[in-house]
Amino acid sequence: MPNKLNANQLPFTLDFKPGFHHYFDKTHGSALALSIAKIAVSYNKLNLVFLPNARNLNRLKQEIEFFLGEDSDIQVFTLPDWETLPYDYFSPHQDIISERLETLYRLPRQTKGVLLIPINSALQRLPHISFIEQQCLLLEKGQEIDVNSLRLNLNENGYRNVSTVMEHGEYAVRGSIIDLYPMGAKSPIRIELFDVEIESLRYFDSESQLTTQKVDSINLLPAKEYPTSEQGISRFRQAWRSTFDTDIKQNTIYRDVSNGIFPAGIEYYLPLFFEDTSCLFDYLSPDKTLFIFPEATDEPIRQFWSELNSRYEQHRYDVERPILPPEELFLSIEDFNRSKKSFPQIIFSKSYEESEKNQHLSIGKLHSALPNLLIEHKNKEPLTRLKQIIDDHQINVQKNKKHQDSQHILICAESKGRQEVIRELLLKLHIESRSINSWNDFVEINQSAVGSEQPLKQPIHLINMPLASGFSLENALIIAESDLFGSHVLVDKRRSNKAISPDQLIHSLAELKIGDPVVHVDQGVGRYQGLQTIETGGITTEFLTLEYAGGSKLYVPVQSLELIHRFSGTNPETAPLHKLGSEVWSKAKQKAIEKARDTAVELLDIYARRGAEVGFKHKINEIEYNKFAQEFPYPLTDDQSTSIDNVLDDMKSSQPMDRLICGDVGFGKTEVAMRGAFVCLQSGMQVAMLVPTTLLAQQHHNSFLDRFSEWPINIAVLSRFQTKKQQAETLSKLESGQVDLVIGTHRLISGNLKFKNLGLLIIDEEHRFGVRQKEILKSYRAKVDILTLTATPIPRTLNMSMSGMRDLSIIATPPAKRLAIKTFVRQRNLPLIKEAIQREISRGGQVFFLHNSVDTIDRTAKEICELLPNIEVAVAHGQMPERQLENIMSDFQHHRYHVLVSTTIIETGIDMPNANTIIMDRADKLGLAQLHQLRGRVGRSHHQAYAYLLTPNPKTITKDASKRLEAISKLEELGAGFILATHDLEIRGAGEFLGDEQTGHMQTIGFSLYMDLLERAIKALKSGDEGSLSDVKSEQTEVNLGISALLPDDYVVDVSVRLSLYKRIASAKDNRDLRSLQVELIDRFGLLPNSAKCLFKVSELKLKLTPMGVTKLYASESGWTLDFNTNPLISTDKLIQLIQSNPAQYRLSKGTQFKITQSAQNLDERLQQIDSLIEKLAV
Repeated sequence: MPNKLNANQLPFTLDFKPGFHHYFDKTHGSALALSIAKIAVSYNKLNLVFLPNARNLNRLKQEIEFFLGEDSDIQVFTLPDWETLPYDYFSPHQDIISERLETLYRLPRQTKGVLLIPINSALQRLPHISFIEQQCLLLEKGQEIDVNSLRLNLNENGYRNVSTVMEHGEYAVRGSIIDLYPMGAKSPIRIELFDVEIESLRYFDSESQLTTQKVDSINLLPAKEYPTSEQGISRFRQAWRSTFDTDIKQNTIYRDVSNGIFPAGIEYYLPLFFEDTSCLFDYLSPDKTLFIFPEATDEPIRQFWSELNSRYEQHRYDVERPILPPEELFLSIEDFNRSKKSFPQIIFSKSYEESEKNQHLSIGKLHSALPNLLIEHKNKEPLTRLKQIIDDHQINVQKNKKHQDSQHILICAESKGRQEVIRELLLKLHIESRSINSWNDFVEINQSAVGSEQPLKQPIHLINMPLASGFSLENALIIAESDLFGSHVLVDKRRSNKAISPDQLIHSLAELKIGDPVVHVDQGVGRYQGLQTIETGGITTEFLTLEYAGGSKLYVPVQSLELIHRFSGTNPETAPLHKLGSEVWSKAKQKAIEKARDTAVELLDIYARRGAEVGFKHKINEIEYNKFAQEFPYPLTDDQSTSIDNVLDDMKSSQPMDRLICGDVGFGKTEVAMRGAFVCLQSGMQVAMLVPTTLLAQQHHNSFLDRFSEWPINIAVLSRFQTKKQQAETLSKLESGQVDLVIGTHRLISGNLKFKNLGLLIIDEEHRFGVRQKEILKSYRAKVDILTLTATPIPRTLNMSMSGMRDLSIIATPPAKRLAIKTFVRQRNLPLIKEAIQREISRGGQVFFLHNSVDTIDRTAKEICELLPNIEVAVAHGQMPERQLENIMSDFQHHRYHVLVSTTIIETGIDMPNANTIIMDRADKLGLAQLHQLRGRVGRSHHQAYAYLLTPNPKTITKDASKRLEAISKLEELGAGFILATHDLEIRGAGEFLGDEQTGHMQTIGFSLYMDLLERAIKALKSGDEGSLSDVKSEQTEVNLGISALLPDDYVVDVSVRLSLYKRIASAKDNRDLRSLQVELIDRFGLLPNSAKCLFKVSELKLKLTPMGVTKLYASESGWTLDFNTNPLISTDKLIQLIQSNPAQYRLSKGTQFKITQSAQNLDERLQQIDSLIEKLAV
């Protein structure tokens, strides 16, 4: 008899004697999660739920947490598997190790909660139970510590010493500040010392490096599941020699571990690090623990062992990499079954064994299956089955039955947008529904109705919760979308607020490597040879060393890095190398100046024509807009906020917007577009979104429906998935204004489409459209606001944005828990393909296999089926009938296939978080933008993603193809789209701004300097001062205070970080930038040493003196000297007054040199004197 929905606890008592078994009948749909939640609430136990695989682990965790409620003190946690194949050459990601170590540390002391564990994790032999406890270190505020001892402890526990802490298991020591990322922690921690005492402990953001929250103590777990100390290494060496008959002098693994290097895959040698290993059961207490088996485990264990033995046979004869027998790494089925006998168990099963230790609870059948509620699309009333249930409810009410005898309905929608779709379907049947926020709300509503004579007016409730499938209770039906529509999608879209500065992406010198070409404004192109510290006359200065033709060296002080530009725009290998003092550079620069002037004239003409066009000036209703903004469920990143502000400012202007939003795949560009769309719609105008593929149109349609679900906005889609009748109806509604927002493919820019009042055109991936479509789009630019979204802009688009022809916003911030995609370029071979697919499928994931030839795609799919006979493979390409393609993509999205073999039709818009491996056949034939877009199809969840770029024999690949593959494989980091576009500039040439050629004049001087010249030319032409174009030397004042001005190498250890900071300080635009940088440095590295303070003062003085026309300031012990240009902006009257007041102290020399004789006791006094003089001379 089904359980009534009247409490969170079980309606019966269970006996928890060791080894006692309780058999529950199999649950239906997501009732398993509700049952586990009820068990956890009813009994103060640690509930271990054993799952046959990792496939549904995160979904089940989410469902249990839903039924427990946000206020519950019962935690749901996991012991994830390593997400590698047995005997793999890969190591688990640090985040996985972190979560496992935290769980293993908690288990012996955990008395309640729910632990979800895949069966292969339950079989693993684990570090000895004493290992984590013994290696754990507690640090508390006020505690005295020795930094060297702490450093030694961290090293021995596997933490890596780095310059900047970014990942779990890293630490950095900078004077009195220690940064570290403890295993199991949600954020890294910053320890600030006062002498030897811990003064503060603060969490900080790993991207911005700025602190966030104070804490009183932290627990430092070891960084690995095995000891990395000398004792652990010694134990490993001894065990290796006694286990394997190999030449230890030649064996790489033995040699690496002996030297303290732990190679990838070392986890499969874990027993060699311990005298004895433990297993999961050693971490648990039978009287505090309850085992729950939703399914029988014998068959999954047998399958796992079959694969394990197969992998063992495959690798056991590798002489260079000997492996341990499977039984030393995993429990056998006999060991597992024997160990679990001492624990009380709940088993969900159709059958059970009669025994005095067994109890079958028929009343434990808490739930029953739903009736068939599938929508019948071909019927006039598709929801007939659901309507029948609701009618029965009304009949019960009319017969004066008490309300408890009728069923109440909860429909769980996948999103707010889907809620609205369901609500509208119900309204067509004249059925009202009510939205609620939580499971507990539904329970309370039903409890209040039990026994009441007054029935609920709205027996149907809607909630935003993507349950896998529904179930029936005695007085309630819990319905999932899959019960109505036949499928569901569970998407994890967590985001973070970590930000990366777009300015740093463009201008940073941090990526410079020794030998890279750079451009000096006055001396031309040389090769970077590193940073060098030189002491002259007791003053220490750090210089950028450049080597020129003939081996000549140029030393550029770090205070003058504004003179240095990265060289890009052509292949760095073929970059010209100039001779110091030769005329070649000055001639090349002069030609570039002339070219920049010509380009600037054309650009200004375009500016003038754009400025003459008067667009619609939007007025933003702040109350409505803020309400819409607050409905976004994730915190905005800094980049997103900046981009949104840019868009809103553009739309409030009377000049038509033409903005490019450049952001990597999945980084939140769509939300920026939605904010702009909302403002346009609130102004009573229409919005059109143009996308390159039908699949992307469908996905955006769903996203916009979800986002605008609370607003009376009519959203339509226009693509080949619609029938001609549907398309005609949409076109008619667009013309009449009944459709507010339309999303479509190239059909949107066909000649016969008319809008009533189009205000905003959003273009997704403009480079995917052809020449004819782009010409049509050009005609829109003068009429409506244009917002273009792209992940990897083509060089011409990037050039136009950087030149100011199109405004540019960059989103470079990755979502939370997104891991960089591991990218491999490999020669095609079947064993590699098989292993890559197996690795993904074994952790419950799916695989994209890209084969961009329709003629041979079926043959490739057959090849994969023969490699792995037990998996489901589908084929998708653009020549398929629309409906067939839509069904295949939908089936893959709903996990009905393991592998999708497809053409580049998947390049844009396919959002499938469960697919985390992509294999690209003939990757050498794909462009850089394509490679980046295709790689972005995976890695949309917190799992480690893999991209395999398969090629034929490397000797047959073209030089450009090799460069593309090298660029994509090197840039694994998140947010690489913008950098890849600049790589494309280097590979293909920078291109002309206003023409169609792909090779530009700017190649001779580099893209970065050319852009600087162009900006100067535009400013000069606008101001009418064309003479300034001929002088492209640094406009900034040269400042020499006579003391060291640098970041000491013991303050900022990493050379690339130091170089990047020097560039940022030298390029600061105002005092606010400098103050922000000072705060950042103090937060990251500790109090500023004197030389760093002096460096900031140099930049501050440059900002003050440059506008005054001071070209140089030189300070000495006896005074200082100011050099002016020929037209300084100073008060000449005050200057003359100073000279007349004290000719011995103040005097003019050479007409433009002002010398001051004045002693100073120290730097602070000297700086006060200079500030006082600047104040006197200011106009």
